[in-house]
Amino acid sequence: MINNILRKLSSYLSIFFKNKPLLKSKNIEILEEINQRLINQKKKINTNLKKTHIKFNLQIYDLLKSKKIEKFLRKNFIQKMFFVHNRFFIYKELIHLKNNKNWKFYKKLLIEDDVGDPIRYFLYPKSSGNRINHVFHLSILIDEFKVDLKKIKSVFEFGAGYGCMARIFSKINGKIKYQCFDTFLVNLLQYYYLQHNKLNVGFSFKNNFFLNSNFNYLEKYNKKNFNYLFIANWSLSETPIKFRKKFETTINNSKYILISFQEKFENINNLNYFRELKNKISNNFQIKIVKNQFYNGNFIKKQNHFYFLGKKVK
Repeated sequence: MINNILRKLSSYLSIFFKNKPLLKSKNIEILEEINQRLINQKKKINTNLKKTHIKFNLQIYDLLKSKKIEKFLRKNFIQKMFFVHNRFFIYKELIHLKNNKNWKFYKKLLIEDDVGDPIRYFLYPKSSGNRINHVFHLSILIDEFKVDLKKIKSVFEFGAGYGCMARIFSKINGKIKYQCFDTFLVNLLQYYYLQHNKLNVGFSFKNNFFLNSNFNYLEKYNKKNFNYLFIANWSLSETPIKFRKKFETTINNSKYILISFQEKFENINNLNYFRELKNKISNNFQIKIVKNQFYNGNFIKKQNHFYFLGKKVK
């Protein structure tokens, strides 16, 4: 409750920075497509999810059914899971990016879109706290392994939020092949966001941005694809251990790995889990577990956060 109040109060810091409204005809068209998919494909909430995410998916379902999605990034439950805005640690990340030799590159990626009515970062209104945060994650991978993101042709993201990272990669490489693996309902939210941003997004491998919640497609992907970037920011680390093992082949097939995680989630010691994963795949990868120097949760729940970074060596 206190976090909700603080989140709401901090949003007022950006009260003077407005987003442009969406094109109504396009919005109606996309909402009708989403509604039809909800009717045609009634899926139960995935039982592999932790209770936190079961509740979240039910909230997503209610939001989609209401067809009142235009300002979804203003919803408290969305912000809690997907969208960090006016936090002071974001400013430290921004300064880190500004002082980086790749600042000109990062500056272009930071430009925020209007879709979802995102809260603009009060100290850098061209962007949002969430966009800054995502670009900062990428900068850590670049700094540690000298990765040229422009040369990455394929990305697999586990738990892709509302599609922010996918949107960033659309600016890096216009021909990127990007898979968002998520729950069916969150895929629909990603569809809304990426469609409004005029990207080739859909539920087929033919789409540049492929939205997937089907394990059968995952198996096909593992057999055909190698040398991609695997991303999982605070997503893989929030699922049961047994469920994570289903993605170990996908991780092993990648060329680069970018995973963000908190030290503990519910009853799981994530630091131990990722240390074990490092030992398991270190024959094929150079792995670094790097402490997040700027983020340690909030004043109610403080804990360490880390990056699990990998580069294939064999």
